[in-house]
Amino acid sequence: MLDDIDRRLLRHLQGAPDMPISELAEVARIAPATCYKRLDKLREEGIVKATRAVINWAALGFGVEVSLRVTLDKTQARAFDEVMTAARDIPEVIEIQTFLGRVDLRLQVLARDMGHYQEVYRDKILALPHITDIEALMLVARLKDTQSVPL
Repeated sequence: MLDDIDRRLLRHLQGAPDMPISELAEVARIAPATCYKRLDKLREEGIVKATRAVINWAALGFGVEVSLRVTLDKTQARAFDEVMTAARDIPEVIEIQTFLGRVDLRLQVLARDMGHYQEVYRDKILALPHITDIEALMLVARLKDTQSVPL
């Protein structure tokens, strides 16, 4: 599926997603036109989904990050759909993951401070439908943060 050139491009793109095509072509040891065509092909195939900025939330005043492990009332037929639809509308929920097992969902919540978090939790999270249990895990330190894969 991927050849050595594609892997080289992806390795360098993961490390510096804003690298200009001319520079990327140079470090991947290919012509700029080839680099452009290869990247286009990787996007068309869905291998490269997006190039985006990584925001330092703390620099913007969001000092509290909490991971909520949510268990739902699975006796309700539409529990998953309804809670996910409602959770998507909460701006402070920046990530939603679903699981098989005891925990059904994980909601990643950002807040400016503990007062803001308490407000979000009481007024928005606890108002979500079909929740039977919530376990809150407050982030203390992020020791590794990467979306890169070994290529």
